[in-house]
Amino acid sequence: MNQRLERNWWKRNLKWLISFCIIFFLLIFVVSTEFGKIGADIFKAYSDTELYEDALDKVKTDPKIFDLLGKIEPIDKMSILEGEVAYSNNSQTVHSTIRIIGSKGKAVMDIIAHKTNGVWNYSKVNIRIKKPIEKKQTIEIISNNK
Repeated sequence: MNQRLERNWWKRNLKWLISFCIIFFLLIFVVSTEFGKIGADIFKAYSDTELYEDALDKVKTDPKIFDLLGKIEPIDKMSILEGEVAYSNNSQTVHSTIRIIGSKGKAVMDIIAHKTNGVWNYSKVNIRIKKPIEKKQTIEIISNNK
């Protein structure tokens, strides 16, 4: 009777065991490959709003940006998740692209920044306007070519 109960337990729980094993191996795969690094970079960017807010403050002071895009809205969390981000140099350097929305249109903000003593220093902040085609251009806000 004990063998019958053990066999029934295995039969009843086999689908859960297989599901657990698949999820476990997928998790190991994600953590040990580039997918894990991408996820970690997005999480860092999501939690480091200062990086984007400071860059956006610099963008808002440019009169050409105001003429083309109007008043720029604050960056929302979805913009960060939809964008691209890559940290390097022990998370002290970041290359990022994020969408921004103004009252007159949309654009993409490209950032290259280096963290020194807990403060982001920007070596590049560009605004790329793609649409409408007659406004298509790249505006350099900060460009420190090294």
